[in-house]
Amino acid sequence: MKMIQTRNYLRLSGIRKCFDQFVALDQIDLSIREGEFVCFLGPSGCGKTTLLRIIAGLEQQDAGEIWQAGCNISQLPPEQRDFGIVFQSYALFPNLSVTKNIAYGLQGKKLTRSQIQSRVEGLLETVGLPDAGHKYPAQLSGGQQQRVALARALATEPGLLLLDEPLSALDARVRASLREEIKRMQRELGITTIMVTHDQEEALSMADRVVVMNQGGIEQVGTPNDVYLSPTSPFVADFVGVMNFLPGTLVKPDELLLAGRPVCCPAEHGLETDSSVNLAIRPEEVELVPVGHDAMLSAELESVEFQGGLVRSRLRLEGSEDRVMVDLSSRQQSTLNLQPGTWMGVKLPSQHIRLFAA
Repeated sequence: MKMIQTRNYLRLSGIRKCFDQFVALDQIDLSIREGEFVCFLGPSGCGKTTLLRIIAGLEQQDAGEIWQAGCNISQLPPEQRDFGIVFQSYALFPNLSVTKNIAYGLQGKKLTRSQIQSRVEGLLETVGLPDAGHKYPAQLSGGQQQRVALARALATEPGLLLLDEPLSALDARVRASLREEIKRMQRELGITTIMVTHDQEEALSMADRVVVMNQGGIEQVGTPNDVYLSPTSPFVADFVGVMNFLPGTLVKPDELLLAGRPVCCPAEHGLETDSSVNLAIRPEEVELVPVGHDAMLSAELESVEFQGGLVRSRLRLEGSEDRVMVDLSSRQQSTLNLQPGTWMGVKLPSQHIRLFAA
């Protein structure tokens, strides 16, 4: 397996793109390392697909430069850029067999027929479809068609693989399986890969780094662990995973008032005392205990929702209209015997709290 190298393979500098008066991308600066798997993650309309298309040359930026493997490709047409691309819609040729679909990009590459055949057979093995070469796209399932599209994108051995929401048209079980396969192939081939997705689970499970985008800009770039556990903005905290936001007042560098009760918090937050803040904490980090067990806060349980592997509880804090979500395992829920109307003690461990200006 090829390891991720430290040198930058792709560099975007000052990328800007407007459609009439709408600014789709504004001052995008980003470097991607050789062999890295990067996900562009964000809501619809945030600019992630436009940025991918600019990298591919399918859209032309209004300003900025793109460097790939040390070459300035900013003005090159798509056919002169070194990439393979897989779209959400597969875009296979319905009148060509799987073998001919994969071999399509190899035409004109000065390869012999046997070399092309060998390359196609190797790719069919790689994507797990060794016996499907004679079939046509209509004879394949959606997941199989996407595997063929992936094999076709890899046929020319590109230096860069671009994936434009390749799994969004598939059902959940197939999506999860193909997600694992794509990551396995990417690691085995060591190919630099960019995937666009609005699915945070895909981004967190597949990417080496996640680029969280919002309104044409980059909110945060980091490992999945970074963006989940250490979000740098309220948007990232809210968009990646589920987050509780509770309003309070910072009375000391390491203490705030929440629903009229003192709560310990990290002192490293860059906020001034006596300022209004939002306390952010993940539902799985909140602790529930019986009332009177040294809890910071008291809250009334309003609802309990079974979600398979976890149970999500919603509680209203005493003396406030603020609600807090708590995720527990089924065993924890059973031990605590949670029932709507029950009063519980709520603990907010300071090491899991993040503060943002209100």
